[in-house]
Amino acid sequence: MAEHKTEIELVEVKAEDIMAERKAMYDAFMKAIPWGIGVTAAVLILLYLIWG
Repeated sequence: MAEHKTEIELVEVKAEDIMAERKAMYDAFMKAIPWGIGVTAAVLILLYLIWG
């Protein structure tokens, strides 16, 4: 089998970078929640109106 050389670059991770990344993910999640609730409600209302 061929040998596979793996190189891992170690860089310093700062708390500010991690917090900024997590805050961005949290903000995106909080924006998606109302859309998910709205779509779920619309589907349930549609199902009720069709098969009531």
